[in-house]
Amino acid sequence: MFSKILIANRGEIACRVIKTARKMGIKTVAVYSDADKDALHVEMADEAVHIGPAPAAQSYLIADKIIEACKKTGAEAVHPGYGFLSERASFPQALAEHGIVFIGPNPHAIEAMGDKIESKKAAAAANVSTVPGYLGVIESGAEAAKIADEIGYPVMIKASAGGGGKGMRIAYSREEVQDGFDRAKSEAKSSFGDDRVFVEKFIVDPRHIEIQVLGDKHGNVLYLGERECSIQRRNQKVVEEAPSPLLDEATRRKMGEQAVALAKAVGYDSAGTVEFVAGQDKSFYFLEMNTRLQVEHPVTELITGIDLVEQMIRVAAGEKLAFTQDDIKLNGWAVESRIYAEDPYRNFLPSIGRLVRYRPPAEGKTGDITVRNDTGVYEGGEISLYYDPMIAKLVTHAPTRAEAIEAQADALDAFAIDGIGHNIPFLSALMAHERWKSGQLSTGFIAEEYPDGFHARAPEGELIHQISAVAAVIDHVQNARKRHISGQMMGKPVTFDTHRVVHLGGSHALIVASCEIADVDGGYKVQMFEDDGTPGHVHVLASGWTPGEPVWRGTIDGVPAALQVRPVLNGVALAYRGVATEARVFTAREAELCALMPVKEASAGGKELLCPMPGLVVSIAVQPGQEVKAGEALAVVEAMKMENVLRAERDGVIKSVLAKPGDSLAVDAVILEFA
Repeated sequence: MFSKILIANRGEIACRVIKTARKMGIKTVAVYSDADKDALHVEMADEAVHIGPAPAAQSYLIADKIIEACKKTGAEAVHPGYGFLSERASFPQALAEHGIVFIGPNPHAIEAMGDKIESKKAAAAANVSTVPGYLGVIESGAEAAKIADEIGYPVMIKASAGGGGKGMRIAYSREEVQDGFDRAKSEAKSSFGDDRVFVEKFIVDPRHIEIQVLGDKHGNVLYLGERECSIQRRNQKVVEEAPSPLLDEATRRKMGEQAVALAKAVGYDSAGTVEFVAGQDKSFYFLEMNTRLQVEHPVTELITGIDLVEQMIRVAAGEKLAFTQDDIKLNGWAVESRIYAEDPYRNFLPSIGRLVRYRPPAEGKTGDITVRNDTGVYEGGEISLYYDPMIAKLVTHAPTRAEAIEAQADALDAFAIDGIGHNIPFLSALMAHERWKSGQLSTGFIAEEYPDGFHARAPEGELIHQISAVAAVIDHVQNARKRHISGQMMGKPVTFDTHRVVHLGGSHALIVASCEIADVDGGYKVQMFEDDGTPGHVHVLASGWTPGEPVWRGTIDGVPAALQVRPVLNGVALAYRGVATEARVFTAREAELCALMPVKEASAGGKELLCPMPGLVVSIAVQPGQEVKAGEALAVVEAMKMENVLRAERDGVIKSVLAKPGDSLAVDAVILEFA
């Protein structure tokens, strides 16, 4: 076994590998760029080596710098994580020349399967059903359009060396093929150093299901069940689960045996994933093979009890797999949410900055529920624009799918992040979505269910009473605290009215709830009133919450609950179970006076194109005096390895251009002005 390994990666996956190496008694070496000098993986590792500037192309993607770091520290092996150099056959070859072991598959398997074009050819040769498409390298947008016409729309344009949704576009017409081809090539070049792309038929209403395989260097290969990864946005996975709610045991076995046969055909000898596109009728087609550890590997680990990183290390050291296919048993259900630095209220645009607050839920097992949080960040750390926007992977495991989803909803409610935009509000709403809970999934789920983007749900039904009761208790606790402030003027004691009017949705409420609050042993009793003033339901709440805490944890009628709490003017913003609202608690007289206050109207906005997220200007497509039509491309801005095309919302004339390619812009920076 190795005594020291180097992790040629950063962030969450570097921290993940370090944890297993520690458990195995192996020392670790981290590498870092200028942007990552204070990163968590650097702090966790036994040693750390600086390898260059912030852009990955000048640091994490340079194999010679990784090899130099191995020599400097005496690392005997390298774990590549995912992304960066993990699927380049030239990397393990270069390591081998210097006597360093690659913790991953052999170069031949990477060449045969890691390249999406070559893997499809290998699959076709092995009589594996593949999606119709053109498997050659495409040289131009015009050629791509011609091929797409022959295949039939819609088509998928994909980077041959791609992964993680980068270098991937769906096109429904010739015009979209041309634009998608250019964007896919550009993203592929910047993310993977390889701009080759290919075109294949896009299966309508598909599901994305993948099989985890594991092989050793003694010819043994087995499969560890499947993962459902159909909840995607912009071709990037958002929520994954294992097993899949679609598959039965017979289909699972067919897919698993096909994945193993394909892996054996190329002599695969590590952890890898065979991806399939599946129809709602349980038909499936080989899509590609990822010759590395997948981002979503924790869900497989939780249902099988097998540490995939440990197995990769043991296999690389020459050990045989210690179990057979018959030993693999699937236990319970696991759900993983990818928590990204992106603003769901601004069409999920990337968000960067400092994590002013980062308080994940407690990890560990409570009863039948397990909570796991894989992350590479810490409170006070910074989210950089140079790398993937992932903050953490929150995973829950339970005996059933319904229980795992409920546990995931609880954990998301208790996850406090401030300082940047993040997608927890969206993930919370998703966990409450009936279609998701029923398992009726497809890769078009998010586009179909949120066609106009994501907007926070307003409280309805029983949630109105629950959130109103918590708001009343928060106000009650804050008032009690104010009574004990020292140095107050002497005089007649203030008597607080126990009757409260709760406005949800702002001062001028969208929803009004009336209640009366009283202290009871160990908690609070909140008597709700109907619209006609008659007494309604009585809620009993208990919590140790104190003002300033970002999460209200307690029980509502004996049921555990966690609500996000953030101060707003004259109230608090509350989020719970995918519902978000502002709450203000008044006396009856205060509510009457509030209704008389004027409402401030939002401004109409100016004639400017604003940068929707922090990023780098890739190109400007217009110049002063130029006429543009609605929908015409104006600029391309790159953030976190994804290119975003900014288009004109209406016809107009360009007055001035204030940014140029290469500029680094803040959110809402002016790119150009219209006449």
